[in-house]
Amino acid sequence: MKKYILFFLPLIFWGCQKDYNTIIDPEPVAYQVISISTGETFSYSPSDSLINIGITLKKASDINSVSCDIIGPDNSTINGSPIVLNEVKVLTDSGFNTYSVSFPMSKYYPSGTYQIKFYVTDINGNTETVSMHSLQYSNGQNNPAPVISNLICPDSAKIGTQSDTLFVSVQVQDSVGLWDVASVFFNSFIPPDGHASSQNPIPLHDDGTYGDKLAGDGIYSSYIILPPQGVTKGTYRFEFQAKNFGGKLSNKIIHNVVIQ
Repeated sequence: MKKYILFFLPLIFWGCQKDYNTIIDPEPVAYQVISISTGETFSYSPSDSLINIGITLKKASDINSVSCDIIGPDNSTINGSPIVLNEVKVLTDSGFNTYSVSFPMSKYYPSGTYQIKFYVTDINGNTETVSMHSLQYSNGQNNPAPVISNLICPDSAKIGTQSDTLFVSVQVQDSVGLWDVASVFFNSFIPPDGHASSQNPIPLHDDGTYGDKLAGDGIYSSYIILPPQGVTKGTYRFEFQAKNFGGKLSNKIIHNVVIQ
């Protein structure tokens, strides 16, 4: 089902995992790993430095504790001592034990591939490695800004008795990877004096919604609906940009749209 952005000019309104790549230890282990609830990528930002680490095991009566180490690209362990995960209490007996913890990453940790190594310690004090999980980490400090290109946006639109729909899209490239792209957006500037819309920035999407055709392909899109009334006519200036998790802005593409 298509989703749309409703574009009132000068006001703009828009509608607005099991995610793991677990590698089980090839040696036989006493504890069965059901899932790892840690993502495959994480990008540091000042407002979000906590990575959520989680593991679900088949219930076993002799588990005393679950912990992990985070091993950096240089094979050094970034945590001073094993990180103890907390057991998540559930309302029903599912036959599983889930453990999780939030760990603060630092902008001083190097970007690269990290390994999260999970351990189970039994009631007799014996510790066993049960799983390894790969994580791509970006500290956001030295990453180049993303680059945008291949803008698709009409030059004009007409309003009358019916709504009109604008489709806009832009291609984004990032040398680190698309997972380091924090947002893609455009700002609208309203005639006749070119003042900024109060709804800026207006997001574009690469998740298969809001007019985006294919999630994760680096093409960010949106449908914008122009209602038949309440729209100021004239030439609008749209400024498109992308931003990575380090706060670096891409090049800017400026496009004028004449609303008649």
